[in-house]
Amino acid sequence: MALDRASTAFLQELADSAPPGTPTMWEMTPAQVRAAGADRRARYGSGPDMHRVEEHLLDGHDGGVFRVRVLVPVQTPAAVLVHLHGGGWVLGDIDGYDTLGRLLADRSGAAVVLVEYRKAPEHPFPTPLEDGWTALQWAAEHLQAIAGRPVPLFVAGDSAGGNLAAVLTHRARDRGGPELAGQVLMYPVTDADLTRPSYREPENQSFLTTDEMRWFWHHYVPDESARRHPEASPLRADSLGDLPPALVVTAEHDVLCDEGEAYAQRLRAEGVAVVHRRWPGQMHAFFSLVNILPASAEAIDLVAAHLRGSAAP
Repeated sequence: MALDRASTAFLQELADSAPPGTPTMWEMTPAQVRAAGADRRARYGSGPDMHRVEEHLLDGHDGGVFRVRVLVPVQTPAAVLVHLHGGGWVLGDIDGYDTLGRLLADRSGAAVVLVEYRKAPEHPFPTPLEDGWTALQWAAEHLQAIAGRPVPLFVAGDSAGGNLAAVLTHRARDRGGPELAGQVLMYPVTDADLTRPSYREPENQSFLTTDEMRWFWHHYVPDESARRHPEASPLRADSLGDLPPALVVTAEHDVLCDEGEAYAQRLRAEGVAVVHRRWPGQMHAFFSLVNILPASAEAIDLVAAHLRGSAAP
């Protein structure tokens, strides 16, 4: 089906609000793109109140620091979800994902740990991944403090965050933990191959275009040969077996659709329990466009229900 009306209207609004002569994203610096998208945050709203909100600074692998925000919806949450946000490893922050995190926590009953991993190009591969790994280990070590008791631990991410979340499940398997109850991958980046059919279809060149994805990869992993490493392109891992059960969501009109579905298919083929849903009429980033696109609320409900079912004793 065609891109839905809400998405089309939103894209038109973005086009109408751009000043004449505005360069394309791939002609801008990361700082310029970050500044251009800052106004959108106010439209997401503030999200539901939490039982408790904590801010923590964690030490990175290189001596730097980064922050995490813990959103605890009730006194005894049923699970802990570590969430890594999207933005091509270059854009986005936990303040911009706070409303989404609160909604996920409120509707799932799980505590949500938002990870402010450091961004490229200032901090290219593998620093965003290393920060995610540190945050996941920290959450596993602090389950009792966060939830008041041992509870299932999940990892999730959207887009570039989905890429990081997927790789973290590989590390947890290969390094003997933390034990993960599941993974939630929302239209994840799984491969640096930009020649797949979904990258070439004109109707997919909307909120994320092929040229923009090339720009993101250039900043995250400047060395093109290094992009083939499984910790950059998890679809290229030798094995996807023995990974935690997965919920994988793709969008019909997204340049990342094919690689996300290829990842889900390979997970299933290698014995991993997979729930996959392709969202019709949607473009990239629809999940994170809270209070802008109706499909965002639907996808949040899906993820929340999945977490409740997976965390049930």
